[in-house]
Amino acid sequence: MTAEAAQETGADPLRAAPPTATDERPLRIALLSYKGNPFCGGQGVYVRHLSRELARLGHTVEVIGAQPYPVLDTDEGVTLTELPSLDLYRQPDPFRTPRRDEYRDWIDALEVSTMWTGGFPEPLTFSLRARRHLAARPGRFDVVHDNQTLGYGLLGLEKLGFPLVTTIHHPITVDRRLELDAADGWKRRFSVRRWYGFTRMQKRVARRLPSVLTVSGSSRREIAEDLGVRPDRIHVVHIGADTGLFSPDPAVPETPGRIVTTSSADVPLKGLVYLIEALAKVRTENPEAHLVVVGKRPEEGPVATTMARHGLEDAVEFVKGISDAELVDLVRGAQIACVPSLYEGFSLPAAEAMATGTPLVATTGGAIPEVAGADGETCLAVPPGDADALAAALTRLLGDADLRRRLGAAGRERVLRRFTWEQAARGTVEQYRQAIGAAARTAARR
Repeated sequence: MTAEAAQETGADPLRAAPPTATDERPLRIALLSYKGNPFCGGQGVYVRHLSRELARLGHTVEVIGAQPYPVLDTDEGVTLTELPSLDLYRQPDPFRTPRRDEYRDWIDALEVSTMWTGGFPEPLTFSLRARRHLAARPGRFDVVHDNQTLGYGLLGLEKLGFPLVTTIHHPITVDRRLELDAADGWKRRFSVRRWYGFTRMQKRVARRLPSVLTVSGSSRREIAEDLGVRPDRIHVVHIGADTGLFSPDPAVPETPGRIVTTSSADVPLKGLVYLIEALAKVRTENPEAHLVVVGKRPEEGPVATTMARHGLEDAVEFVKGISDAELVDLVRGAQIACVPSLYEGFSLPAAEAMATGTPLVATTGGAIPEVAGADGETCLAVPPGDADALAAALTRLLGDADLRRRLGAAGRERVLRRFTWEQAARGTVEQYRQAIGAAARTAARR
């Protein structure tokens, strides 16, 4: 029965018969996001763009999220249900202790006690709240799509009548490993291990999930190896760029020497230290060269230390909280976009820069070559963690306008062919229908 037919007969459309795996009826989708900031990290970007494109395909999408709440395209019909945490890491008072009257239940107490012991509680506590919320709404969704929460609360949702699909962008165990490699002293290593304690839970949950989506072949291999998920249960659905927003515009003037990069956090994974070191080398030949980082300026740590050592404080600008239009013009106006990461599960910044026609210098860390190419036709590729190679590629590209034009045009064409959000949404819906069919077969055997 369609929603329209249900309305005509007086039936509740939210409790209409669920679609089958081969049914092409629109789906009712619950998209879970324990952290949805679209200006800091890829998870919020994923939720915003995927939900919009799913709605444009005719599906009903309800995002269920915690702070920072995702920014959604509500004019496309996407709705947000707020499932608040205690927001313990908010600015300007991160790691705060809540007032007594803020506590609502045992999950809140668990969240605070985990933080007090140096752990990161949000994946677990959000999953518990989400399970409670969904259990109170039986029959309301055809499928639940978890965006890398991987908390214990998600286990067994199928028995409650909710087929489950989970996206793992890349295993957080990779972040943990790189941070431990970069940790200075036993105290720092102990702190890193304690913070990443939730990855043990994520490993256990991932192995029991019926269907895992990921964004690249590289991530698929890492999920199988690091998390122990059976490869036949992992499905690659590439994500992409908003090619209508991220597009070339000849009216935006090119700023001589501008290099732009995105670094949402001062962590080793992003490789920003190597880009700062490379910039120091580039400026010996090209004093105009300067870097704009989309992200928060660190007051201390490896990046701040490296800038101070090379006297680059005035040659590196950090911007945050800018609008989509401002971000696009920032990238359009750059002579080079750079992705210096040691590892990426996909790299949205690479796809978005290529979509604007801005030439790209990128490492070969993780899935970046899968997105950007590594043959010299669509970007200049360098090994991760190699400041000299980064400097050589940046110097070459800054000095060759013809090469910049060729790479920019080829990069745009690559994204249009392979990496758009509409393609991502269609591929995701295919996996939803497979999960619905598998859940129906399992239920029939009980």
